[in-house]
Amino acid sequence: MEQRDPLVAGQIPRLDREVRALLNAGRLPEANSLFDEVVTKVSPGADRWVRSAVLVNRAVMAWRLGRIPLALELAAEGWTDLDAERADSPAVAQTMGSLGYLMEGIGNRRAALDMLRLSVQVARRAGNTDTLAHCLQRLGGSLNFRACSGPPAAAPAIFEEALAYLDEGLSLAKDEVMRRALMGAYGRSLAGVGQLDKAEEIGKETLRLALDATDLWGISVGNWVLAVVRREQGDLDEARTLAARAVAKAERINDTSLLLRFSTELADICHALGDSVGEAEALRRSMTASRTATETLQEGLGQALEQRRVAVQAQRLAVAAQEAAARDPLTGLANRLGLERAAQALLESTAARGRVPWLVLVDVDWFKGVNDDAGHAAGDAALREIAALLRRECRSDDLVARWAGDEFVVLLGDTGPNMDVGPNVAERIRAAVDGHDWTMVLGAVRRPTVSIGVAAGPAKLDQLFAAADMALYRAKRHGRNRVEVEPSVDEVPEIVSGN
Repeated sequence: MEQRDPLVAGQIPRLDREVRALLNAGRLPEANSLFDEVVTKVSPGADRWVRSAVLVNRAVMAWRLGRIPLALELAAEGWTDLDAERADSPAVAQTMGSLGYLMEGIGNRRAALDMLRLSVQVARRAGNTDTLAHCLQRLGGSLNFRACSGPPAAAPAIFEEALAYLDEGLSLAKDEVMRRALMGAYGRSLAGVGQLDKAEEIGKETLRLALDATDLWGISVGNWVLAVVRREQGDLDEARTLAARAVAKAERINDTSLLLRFSTELADICHALGDSVGEAEALRRSMTASRTATETLQEGLGQALEQRRVAVQAQRLAVAAQEAAARDPLTGLANRLGLERAAQALLESTAARGRVPWLVLVDVDWFKGVNDDAGHAAGDAALREIAALLRRECRSDDLVARWAGDEFVVLLGDTGPNMDVGPNVAERIRAAVDGHDWTMVLGAVRRPTVSIGVAAGPAKLDQLFAAADMALYRAKRHGRNRVEVEPSVDEVPEIVSGN
């Protein structure tokens, strides 16, 4: 069954079409107001490639309205969403055609033509006549511009190519707006290959239909076709009048591409007439249009650089936030979240090297008494001192964390051939805390000691922690300030040291 979605059938949503109609009628303030209403809306449940087509069509309208940063943002988002795997979708063809039109407008002409040719190929595979007609119109119109601005010797062949595309498009198009656009471009191609009588007929019909519809875009193009015909016929005065009308309408609807092309041809006609004032005015308009295209490119580059800067800054802030969330603010060690995040990778890399990881669980003895006797500020200072001692006694690649309150965890991954590395590190930590000079931190208050439980095995973090916690419980029960090791299946309990 044929897809009935109006966008997929080669159309854009109703409100978007209304914005385009207002633009083509030169009613820019109204178009701008309505555009604000539609720019945040995408059809509910729209497929990704349909959404992409909507976004890029809106980018074209934003560009026509002079809202360059928004146009670039919409185009970039739509281009990013473009689904290459849906290369037979009418919406993909529509999106490519709109992107090609935008590229043409900002002066990226080679990329524009490549994109427009590709849009026609995709539209053919999709088998949707409305979409194909639309893509053929844009490709044919762009080829006309190439023929006008390129070497004169190459122009006839380019006009012939454009004529074939536009003739095919006219055989397919049913929508009145699309037929007017195809007719205008078709008339210019006819004039380019010397079929002046037929070009005049098509130009007049385009102008008549556009006047009936108050379509300033069509009126501009119709006048342009007739101006070219009169110029080729030698009626330069009439050509100048018609070209001036084309320029005035293109200026009114703010179409930079049309304005740049039409004002250049008006300048040529004025020059042939010896009308230096008219030529200067036409060149001024041409320069203004050219400068607009250049400024668009410059603004686009600036926007891209600024977006990149903001993205890098946001990435850095996100990384900093992640690091802050995983770090204990009092001691600077990893916190529980940081330990849990890093532990899995450390355990896996240890297992991959054929090593056995150790977990060392450290608990400060009688810490409540330290807080009660010396105060919480002194207790915090004592925890910072213990954290510093832990870092000093552990290796740089060991994972050291404050688990909670006065409890710390050390996860040893690269154990090497030393099967006692866990108990040895634990004993160094115990002795360092026991032998530390606490006078500057706690004064005459009883110095803290630590009890430590140690466990090893090819296990997950929670299993290692549970085993080390059992050893820590024995260390507490046996008098504190000591290290206890939780044996593996084949080991027997062993007290490594104690006081």
